[in-house]
Amino acid sequence: MEEDVIIVGSGPAGMFAANELVGNIGVTIIDKGEDIEDRKCHMKETVKCASCKPCDIMCGVGGAGTFSDGTLNLRPDVGGDLTELTKDDKASWELVKQVDETFLKYGSPEDMHEPTDIEVENLKRRAASVGATFLEIPQRHMGSDLAPMVIKNIRDDLVDKGVKFCVKTEVSGLIIEDGCCKGIELRDGSKIRSKQTILAPGRVGSSWVDELVKMYNLEADFAPIDLGVRVEVPAIVMDPVTRINRDPKFYIRTKRYDDLTRTFCTNEHGFVVKESYDDSIGVNGHSMKNVKSENTNFAFLTQLQLTEPLENTTKYGKSIAKLATTIGGGKPLVQRFGDLRRGRRSTWERIKRNPVKNTLQDTTPGDISMALPHRITMNVIEGLEKLNEIIPGVASDSTLLYAPEIKFYSMKLIVDGDMQTNIRNLFAAGDGTGLSRDIVNSAATGILAGRGLLNII
Repeated sequence: MEEDVIIVGSGPAGMFAANELVGNIGVTIIDKGEDIEDRKCHMKETVKCASCKPCDIMCGVGGAGTFSDGTLNLRPDVGGDLTELTKDDKASWELVKQVDETFLKYGSPEDMHEPTDIEVENLKRRAASVGATFLEIPQRHMGSDLAPMVIKNIRDDLVDKGVKFCVKTEVSGLIIEDGCCKGIELRDGSKIRSKQTILAPGRVGSSWVDELVKMYNLEADFAPIDLGVRVEVPAIVMDPVTRINRDPKFYIRTKRYDDLTRTFCTNEHGFVVKESYDDSIGVNGHSMKNVKSENTNFAFLTQLQLTEPLENTTKYGKSIAKLATTIGGGKPLVQRFGDLRRGRRSTWERIKRNPVKNTLQDTTPGDISMALPHRITMNVIEGLEKLNEIIPGVASDSTLLYAPEIKFYSMKLIVDGDMQTNIRNLFAAGDGTGLSRDIVNSAATGILAGRGLLNII
């Protein structure tokens, strides 16, 4: 039996591609994780993720974004660059609008976080005064407690319209014949043939996509990685800014290395959580609609683009994650900013009497500078001190830093205007293929892949 279209991955890219195709052609979505009702994140009950299974968080219907902060950044140049794919700025904004309207249709909150012109001007002025940049972004916030409901609504509608979901099914490879994709191979050795295939495996599939590039000579470029820490401060320190923009984006050039270091994924009154990969541990952040902490956390990252002879950014990032995991005894590292500045490790004694109480308990106090490259450590120190001039208090001694925070992006698959790779009938979308870096852009690339596929059949 031959399927019409197989979509590998049921995150935003996969489901929005299916939404574009449904009614025109048969669609089967395959994901190695659980269905949305069976995915469990204990943060919803206990505000801790120590007991959550890694694949529940990173895999399954809805993708990794299901238990993320659930913030929709409604710009085509945040979380990727849609104009690079559409070649049309207006078309890029129309895609963002379509994604937003779809999320609203399925239950995303209608309240929009749109700052006033005066508030934006004041933040931009404060940032510019220290040589930094503030980027204004219209935003909606679903929260990690509401996002699963929205995802379930999308899934249910797709199923009602005839889309088949095959969960707990891991894809190992592709069926390639005469330069054309004819389907997929599963981990159990079986094969499913299809007329068209869309790769949308999500961020957790980045290493697998790297393998596919080598196995099938897919055309691709090495994508950068984002590397740094998650910063946790009292919410009262960040409140004046997060009231203006829930997930504020500040871009800072550090003094020593002139590297661009930025804030990312701010979780207002949120929680720091673990991210588990195959053989290492990282950190991320969540916030919810109905459960609040007294802290706010955000990622503070430097983007690294390697050149010859070491170009494999994923491999490099994983080596850092493994080192940090080893130093932390299988747990993320936590350190007071004051200790990092003074070149000493944090201890449980210092953490316990610290004014800022860590929302992630399952950690190891230590010295982040032993795990992160010196360049990244200096970017964190210098960048936070500059950010402190914009947001007083973020660089206090009591600020907590968690490591490693690494955003892995797959090798960026080279696609044509229809999102088709150099292998015929094989299309690509989303974070796992290096074409996006957030929920909105991922969903938008899924729409483009769906449209592109319809264009050629």
